[in-house]
Amino acid sequence: MPETDVARVRRWCVQRVPEQALDQVRVECEVTPRHLTIVERRAPWRADYGREWTRFPIARLRYTKTTRTWSLFWRDRNLRFHRYDPLISSDRVNELLDEIDHDPTGIFWVDPCPQGIDDRAHRCRSFVPKYQAARAR
Repeated sequence: MPETDVARVRRWCVQRVPEQALDQVRVECEVTPRHLTIVERRAPWRADYGREWTRFPIARLRYTKTTRTWSLFWRDRNLRFHRYDPLISSDRVNELLDEIDHDPTGIFWVDPCPQGIDDRAHRCRSFVPKYQAARAR
C-alpha cells in the first residue's frame, strides 16, 4: 500500500474535524495490510457507559497491489462492508475520498436527524460536515 496514499487519507481524516470539536468527535484512519477503514469516534456521552470513545466505521478503502488500484466499500447496519458500485476502482485515492465527501447516495454520512436528536441510537450525519457548513456561512 503506497505510504503517500495512507498519509493522504490520514490528512483527510484530520481535516474533517475542526480543532474546537476534537474533544467531542474525531475521524480516524485505521490501517491494515490490505485496506484502510475510516471511522468516526465519539467521546463518551454518559458516565455510566465508561470512558471509552465509541467507534463507528464509515467506509473502507481497499488497495489491490497487483493492479495498484483502490476500491471503495460502504458499511451496512450489521457492520459488514460491501462494494460501492457507483464508483469503479481508481489509482487515485483522492477520487474515493471525494466520493465519501460528496456522498451523493447518502450511504456514508446518514441524512441529518431532527434538530437536537443525537442519542447514539440514531446514526445522524456526522457532526463534522454540519459543523463545517455552519462555520462557512
